[in-house]
Amino acid sequence: MAQNGDSYLAAGVDVPALEGLKERIKAFSASTQMGQQGATAQAARGFAGLFPLTGYREPVLVASADGVGTKLKIAAHLDHFESVGQDLVSLNVNDILTRGAAPLFFLDYVAFSTLGEQQMDTLIRGIVWGCREVGCALIGGETAQLPGVYSSGEFDLAGFVVGAVELDRLIDGKSIQPGDILLGVPSSGVHTNGFSLVRRVFDLNENPSALFQRYDDLGHGLGEELLLRHRCYYPYLRPALGLVKGLAHITGGGLPGKMPAILPKDVAASFQMGSWLVPPIFQLIQRTGTIPQEEMYSVFNMGLGMVAVCSEENVAPFQKLLPDAA
Repeated sequence: MAQNGDSYLAAGVDVPALEGLKERIKAFSASTQMGQQGATAQAARGFAGLFPLTGYREPVLVASADGVGTKLKIAAHLDHFESVGQDLVSLNVNDILTRGAAPLFFLDYVAFSTLGEQQMDTLIRGIVWGCREVGCALIGGETAQLPGVYSSGEFDLAGFVVGAVELDRLIDGKSIQPGDILLGVPSSGVHTNGFSLVRRVFDLNENPSALFQRYDDLGHGLGEELLLRHRCYYPYLRPALGLVKGLAHITGGGLPGKMPAILPKDVAASFQMGSWLVPPIFQLIQRTGTIPQEEMYSVFNMGLGMVAVCSEENVAPFQKLLPDAA
């Protein structure tokens, strides 16, 4: 039963503060709203954002929704949110890239009980940086204050991207056949998958100070390593998409879980172990947690963030177009 003097603020929802936050988000996102074809997107006014689709003959829209998972816990412990904002854009853009799509517009969802103004500003700044990197317009989203659902300082984060590709340039994997070549594109580290296991291995729930421990293998602290950005592959792979038969974004499930999704049913992928560099962080995780090799490859990307499938004659042209990434 309501009591005299009860209010939404007393229940934990600060409407004026939320409105102020939304105005700051609009200001941040304004710098992202020139579309890929030069058409100007419009951020949400009222209830929905707008994006004019121009410059395509037979466009296929490609969409993805995902979040950064429990990497948020690491960001919260370190009070550093720009990188997870960029991660949110990168991982979603990477997913639509696997179909050959260029990102058009992005929306975010942030839910929390209480989160400081500075924390929210740095988080949104990271999202904006991620959008600007790939020429993607941030046109809206949702900021929800949910007292009772999240504890103080906890929050959740999700992103939604829509892109487009010409129908005749859609990557679908149907032409992949035995004898084609797998080309791995390096990851920047753990990216955004497997953090529940990482937190268990280093006992970060009970001992978050372990994030500040420096490891010679890494050359810096554990926390700094874990917050390295999820690499965005769109700027690197865009010039070479015409040479690719299939693309796999190696996230949760690792190589065994993600490669079958792009292969015809009668084709399997074979990897030559030792043919790529496995970053030291994975060796540190495996050693510290005494984790079997099979488990490591089923949870983490193990140094390959994206895998492209090309015909043998296209391998050299592919490598020439992205020498810094392949």
